[in-house]
Amino acid sequence: MAKPSKAYICQSCGAVAARWSGKCAACGEWNSLIEEASTPTQSPALVAIKGGKGRQAQFETLDAKTEDAPRLKTGIAELDRVLGGGLVPGAAVLVGGDPGIGKSTLLLQAAAELATDGASVIYLSGEEATAQVRMRAGRLGVAGAPVALGTETNVANIIATLSSGRPPALVIIDSVQTLWSEGIESAPGTISQLRGCSAALISYAKASGTTLILVGHVTKDGQIAGPKVIEHKVDTVLYFEGLSGHQFRIFRSVKNRFGPTDEICVFEMRLEGLREVENPSALFLNDADRGSPGTAVFAGMEGTRPILVEIQGLVAQSVLGTPRRAVVGWDQNRLSMLLAVLEARCGVRLGGHDVYLNVAGGLRLNEPGADLAAAAALLSSFTGRAAPEDTVYFGEVSLTGAVRAVGHTDQRLKEAAKLGFVQAVAPAGKGPAEHDAAGIALNPVCQLEELVTWFALPEG
Repeated sequence: MAKPSKAYICQSCGAVAARWSGKCAACGEWNSLIEEASTPTQSPALVAIKGGKGRQAQFETLDAKTEDAPRLKTGIAELDRVLGGGLVPGAAVLVGGDPGIGKSTLLLQAAAELATDGASVIYLSGEEATAQVRMRAGRLGVAGAPVALGTETNVANIIATLSSGRPPALVIIDSVQTLWSEGIESAPGTISQLRGCSAALISYAKASGTTLILVGHVTKDGQIAGPKVIEHKVDTVLYFEGLSGHQFRIFRSVKNRFGPTDEICVFEMRLEGLREVENPSALFLNDADRGSPGTAVFAGMEGTRPILVEIQGLVAQSVLGTPRRAVVGWDQNRLSMLLAVLEARCGVRLGGHDVYLNVAGGLRLNEPGADLAAAAALLSSFTGRAAPEDTVYFGEVSLTGAVRAVGHTDQRLKEAAKLGFVQAVAPAGKGPAEHDAAGIALNPVCQLEELVTWFALPEG
C-alpha cells in the first residue's frame, strides 16, 4: 500500500500545490497554503472498481408519482418564506454570514419554536460552551424550550449519537469549521476536514430524513470559507447580510432546490433578538431624505418580493489627480459603466469629479434595474436639482444609452402606489391600461438622454 503523500492546499479556493509558496497561484490569496495529507493520484476508473463488483442500478420513469414531504414550519414567517415554505425533511442547509451578525441568534430562535411545537431538535455548538448558549437563550426568552444542547465536534461521535435512537427532526451544527474527523490528517477548519465532515453529515441527513443546518464562517470577500464543493453538496445556501452600523439584517437565499432563489427577508436586531420586518420598503424609506438633491427611490425586486429603497449619490469637484469612485451596496463595475455612458452618450462631464453612491438601509442590490435610479441620484447631485419626491425609478441602462425593460413591472408599480408614490420613470413599452390599474402614472423613457434633459445641467 502506497504511503499517503503531503500536499499544500489553498484554504481559499481549494487549489493543490506540490510545494509551499506565499501566494496561491490559482486565486492570488496570500498565506493560504496549508500542508495536508493527500492520497496518491490514481485513475478514477481504477478507484471505482477497487471496491468489488457493484449492483445493478434501478431506474424510474419521468411520470412516476412522488409524494411531497411535509415541510417543517419554523414559526418565523419570513424565514419560512425564504426557505420556500419551511424546512424540507432530509435537506441540508448552509447558513453563512459575518461574525456577530445574528446567525446563531436566529437559528436558536427557530430551534426553540420548532421544539415548542413538538419537534425533536438538537443544537450542537462547537464555538460556545453550553453555559454561553443558555445565557443567549435566556436573553431571547426561549430558555424553556425543550432543545437538546451539546458541544460535540467529533463527526464520528455526532453520527453515532444521532443514530442511537429515533432520528431527530432538526440538527443544527454551529459551526462547520469546528468539526473534525480522526481519519483526516489535518486541523479543524481546513479544506480536507470541511469536505469530509460535511459529506458525512449530509449522507446521514439524506438517509435518516433529518433536516441538517450547517453554520459557516465567511471570508473577507463575503464568501463561505472553504471550497465551493460544500455549497454544491447542500440543498440550500442562505447568507446573512448587513452593515455593522445598521440594526437591519438581510437574509438572502442564493441557492434553493426546494424554492425560489435570490429571495430575501429582513430582520431587525433588538435586545430580545431578531424580529421579522413584514414591510421592508416602508422601513427602508422611513428616514429617507426625499426632496434633497442626490436622492432617488428605486423600485426593485428581490426574489418574488418588490422592494423600494433609497439610492443616494454625491458628485463633488475632485482635488485629486485621480477622482475617487466609492460604492456601498452596489457593484463598483456597474457604477463605472454608468458613468462612462453618462459622459460618452449624454455629455455629462464627470471625469474631474469624485463620485459616491450609497444604498440606504444596508441593502445590497444585485439587479441591473437599479441603473436608472442610480443615474437619477447622480444627476440630481451634479445639478443640485432635487428629484420629485413622489417618483420612483427603475430600468437597465445599456452601453448605447438605451433604457432597457426589466421584469415584474406591475409588481413594482403596485408596491410604489401602496407607499404613496404617484409617478414612475421606467422603460417605455408598457401599455397605459396596465399601469393605470396600479394607480400610478408611468413616465416612459427610451434613452438615458431623456432623463438628463429633466435635470438642468450646469454651464460648462
